[in-house]
Amino acid sequence: MNTLLQLLSRFGLAAMFLVILLEYACFPISSEIVLPFCGAAASARELSFFLLLPVSVAAGLLGTGICYLAGRIGGNALLGKLVKKFPGTEHGIRSSKEKFESYGAFAVCFGRLIPICRTYIAFIAGAAGQKAPVFFGASAIGITAWNTILIGLGYLLRQNWTKAAALYTRYKNVFVPICLLVLLFVICLRRKRHSRAQEPT
Repeated sequence: MNTLLQLLSRFGLAAMFLVILLEYACFPISSEIVLPFCGAAASARELSFFLLLPVSVAAGLLGTGICYLAGRIGGNALLGKLVKKFPGTEHGIRSSKEKFESYGAFAVCFGRLIPICRTYIAFIAGAAGQKAPVFFGASAIGITAWNTILIGLGYLLRQNWTKAAALYTRYKNVFVPICLLVLLFVICLRRKRHSRAQEPT
C-alpha cells in the first residue's frame, strides 16, 4: 500500500493513469484501493480533481478496451469449444447472448458499479459481440460515475480515506448483493414492459 502511494505521489498524473489503466485491464489491483489512493495523492499534490477525473476515465476506457478486445477475439472461440464438448449448454449460451443483446448497454453501465463484475463485464460484452460504440458509450457513463465516487472520496478525505475504505470492505458483502438485487429487479421490470409492448392490442 505504502509503495503504491509513494509511486503515485512521486510520479503524479502519469503513474495514476498507468495504475488505473492496469486495474481496468483486469490486473489484480482493487479499484477500491487504487482510485481513493489516486484521489488522496492528487489532493496532497494540489492536483485538480477536474483534471484527474477525465484522465482516470480515459485510462479506464483504454484498460477496459483491452478486455473487450480479448473477448471479441477469443471469447466466442472459448464458448464454441464449450458447446462442442458439452452440447447441452448450447441453448443456455444462446439464450444468455440474446438477453445480453437486449440489456447489454444497461448491464455494462450498471455493472461498472459492482465490484468484480465491473471489471470483467468487458470480456463478456466482447464475447457477446456488443458493438464497440455501445460498449464504450455505456462504459464511459459507468466508469465516470465509479471514478467520481472513489476518487472524490480519496480527494476529500485525504488522510482519513483509509477509514472509509475499511468500512466499505467490512460491509461490501451486504452492499454487493443489494446492488445485484436492484439490477435483477430493473431488468425484470424492463422485460415485463417490453413484453407488454409486444402484446397485440
